[in-house]
Amino acid sequence: MKVFWELLGNIRNYKLYVGLNILSNILMVIFSVLSISVFIPFLEILLEQQQLVTEKPEGISGLDDVVQTFYYFLSQIIIKHGTSKALAAMCFSMVGIYFFKNLFKYFSLFFMAPVRNGIVRDIRRKLYDKTLELPLAFFSEQKKGDLISRVSVDVQEIQWSILSVLEVIFRAPLMVIGSLFMMIWLSKSLTLFVLVLLVFTIIVMGLISRTLRSQSNLVQKNLSGIIAQLEESLGGLKVVKAFGAEQYQKDKFSTVNEGYQEQLTKLFWRRDLSSPLSEFLGISIVAILIWYGFMEVQKSSLTIPAFLTFLYAFYSVIEPAKSFSTAYYNIQKGMAALTRVNLIIDEQNSIHDVENPKEIKELTEGINFQNVSFAYEEKMVLKNINLEVPKGKILALVGSSGGGKSTLVDLLPRFYDVSNGAIKIDGIDIRNLKLQNLRGLFGIVTQEAVLFNDSIYNNIVFGLKNVDEKSVIKAAKIANAHEFIERTPKAYETNIGDRGIKLSGGQRQRLTIARAILRDPPILILDEATSALDSESEQLVQEAIENVMKNRTAIVIAHRLSTIQHADEILVMKDGEIIERGKHKELLLEGGEYKKLVKMQAF
Repeated sequence: MKVFWELLGNIRNYKLYVGLNILSNILMVIFSVLSISVFIPFLEILLEQQQLVTEKPEGISGLDDVVQTFYYFLSQIIIKHGTSKALAAMCFSMVGIYFFKNLFKYFSLFFMAPVRNGIVRDIRRKLYDKTLELPLAFFSEQKKGDLISRVSVDVQEIQWSILSVLEVIFRAPLMVIGSLFMMIWLSKSLTLFVLVLLVFTIIVMGLISRTLRSQSNLVQKNLSGIIAQLEESLGGLKVVKAFGAEQYQKDKFSTVNEGYQEQLTKLFWRRDLSSPLSEFLGISIVAILIWYGFMEVQKSSLTIPAFLTFLYAFYSVIEPAKSFSTAYYNIQKGMAALTRVNLIIDEQNSIHDVENPKEIKELTEGINFQNVSFAYEEKMVLKNINLEVPKGKILALVGSSGGGKSTLVDLLPRFYDVSNGAIKIDGIDIRNLKLQNLRGLFGIVTQEAVLFNDSIYNNIVFGLKNVDEKSVIKAAKIANAHEFIERTPKAYETNIGDRGIKLSGGQRQRLTIARAILRDPPILILDEATSALDSESEQLVQEAIENVMKNRTAIVIAHRLSTIQHADEILVMKDGEIIERGKHKELLLEGGEYKKLVKMQAF
């Protein structure tokens, strides 16, 4: 329950609303207690059991004096206007009391709504922020659909299952205390008898709901599996159709869906048992209470109006007591979702700024890899890499897939941290640099053109503020993108659809290059930026790349070796090691792995 109390700790951010909620609940309880107490004179008038009080109490020193004063004013109405007028006055008073009771009940809900929704907003924001902050290594083990499920479904479950109990927490105890106060005043022995029965009921309900949390956890996992399956199917819909795998995907989804249905049914069976069981136990208590109360009336320990009023007060205790039971069920059900959300929020981020990090704005000397090794889990991906990239030089990385080329460049902006050795920029270990400054040095263009469902303009300026439109157009021209942008329906304001689906592969890639150019980074990383393009698109993109690499430091990963012949140095990588290095002509003369790669592509 520790995570539950940590969640409730968020209410301190909404002190004003919580204070107004508590005040409204106190006033509601006061009018509720008044509504109970007014039943005694109301019934005594109807049953004509109350003797008229003709002398007004001299002072008010206790509850009995308050009651006698009330009876005095009621008696005066009866003496002057008759019983029917007194009854009318009582009815009017009762209507007024219930009006204010329900008015303050609404106010308590009114002031609680911003608290509940605000906490949910804060959780969702924390979860989203943490998702963006976590290193890429975390996401290699997580399904995207499962993360989406936590941000949407699990957070919503927290709102409806756990935060709904906030109303119970602030209202029910006050209501129980007020009603118990009236019950004790009416009959101490009867109240003690009732409390024993209630404790028994609470124990029974607690035993039934013990397994609800574990079942809820299974339900949430199955639901996240459904969302993950849907996300994968939509993302790879073209492949699914091309391979005629619709039925395969349907069967796979059906298996997950059936599992979810079975777990949810079991959960509902247990949850839905609470209402009929609590009602049965409640009516059983009432039946026993009526029998016991009647015995008290027979012994003249209790009057009939007082006993009927006691029953009404007891009913006022039962409702909040039932709400406690429902709240406990909901908490157990929602704890599974809360635990899943906290697993993300509490996840440790291994890549962060050191204390007092150094700032860097420009590249003045170059990049240096010193005995760099990197292991993913237990697999060694890079082994003792040593290399230098002086400022203004172009370094090319080539080799077969799985050689470690992309991993090598991913270490530079600290998407991952090295396992051994150090990477230095201008002689400073990148782990000692301010992370935001470090990543600001790089402009990255990857094989997959990552774009967003927004306008062309917003995709180019992505992440930047107060950008001059002329600068955007200039960047687009350098990237050979301005002409095709002008031909779109709304030019730079044209929406490109989800992941840029309205554009061709070459157009999408040129937009990502324009985005990199606009930032004017001192270091460019080009990770197979042309490998997925046709010849015409490749030529345009290659021209854009040559334009942007002028007077910059660049690291280029290329499968098409024709694009890196003029690099200042070419590294051939295999199994995480540098096996050859040199210029294009030098490597051809060596007749090693590089020459084999060139011959294969020439063929």
